[in-house]
Amino acid sequence: MLRCCRAAIAAGCAARSPRGLAMAKSKFEYVRDFEADDTVLPNCWIVVRLDGRNFHRFSEQHEFKKPNDDRALQLMTKCAQTVMQELEDIAIAYGQSDEYSFVFKKKSRWFKRRASKFMTHVVSQFSSSYVFYWKDYFKDQQLLYPPGFDGRIVLYPSNQNLKDYLSWRQADCHINNLYNTVFWMLVQRGGLTPVQAQERLRGTLAGDKNEILFSEFNINYNNEPQMYRKGTVLIWQKVNEVITKKIKLPKEEEEKEVEVTRTKTKVVPLHCDIIGDQFWEEYPEILAEDG
Repeated sequence: MLRCCRAAIAAGCAARSPRGLAMAKSKFEYVRDFEADDTVLPNCWIVVRLDGRNFHRFSEQHEFKKPNDDRALQLMTKCAQTVMQELEDIAIAYGQSDEYSFVFKKKSRWFKRRASKFMTHVVSQFSSSYVFYWKDYFKDQQLLYPPGFDGRIVLYPSNQNLKDYLSWRQADCHINNLYNTVFWMLVQRGGLTPVQAQERLRGTLAGDKNEILFSEFNINYNNEPQMYRKGTVLIWQKVNEVITKKIKLPKEEEEKEVEVTRTKTKVVPLHCDIIGDQFWEEYPEILAEDG
């Protein structure tokens, strides 16, 4: 009896309209009218910003190094590269700490410009990549529980608006990293408690923090790695790759291995200033209207 029911179900599925033809309607289809129209405005840069959820606790439980953990930063960048490779309408991405911003092209028609599709695809692809690639960067540290990420979507109508947004995120990276660098030096090498270090830094300006680093710990903040101070910019670039191929030459019986150079477009990480004009003059294709 059960086998007959399964056969009937299978036959019913097979009898449905083939791909490309309209599906049969049912009396329940009216529920689609409850779906809200979330199409974003045309001719605007679409920015999806992703943030780690409760990552302060996550980093403590997974023993991230302070103030910066190269493994964690490189894992974030790997996940962001994966997102860009899957969703090729992304023109540029910028990341720092536990956040990444993905900028979709102004003229993108991806998923009919539905906001929910942009956000959910970015967050889900990033989150699954974080778990998948964890072992490649944290070889000796077990993933204790799944990380969480949330996302938001913001539209920027002009190129200057977009540049100002990315400048804001990079300025935020500098402010936070300078504070964290001084804070953890006071705790790890200065012998202060976290509360004492917080009190010591209360009301200090950037110059004060730089002076503490240099005079007390012989650290020139400008010599700190740019990945910490500037964050990571991801762009598309054409790069030459050398691969080995087996080919059979004329009048030769056996195949021979030869090196072949080919050009491929890849997502490349940069650690550079994006607040000034130099970056945008060097990569004008990012803001190109037909890009």
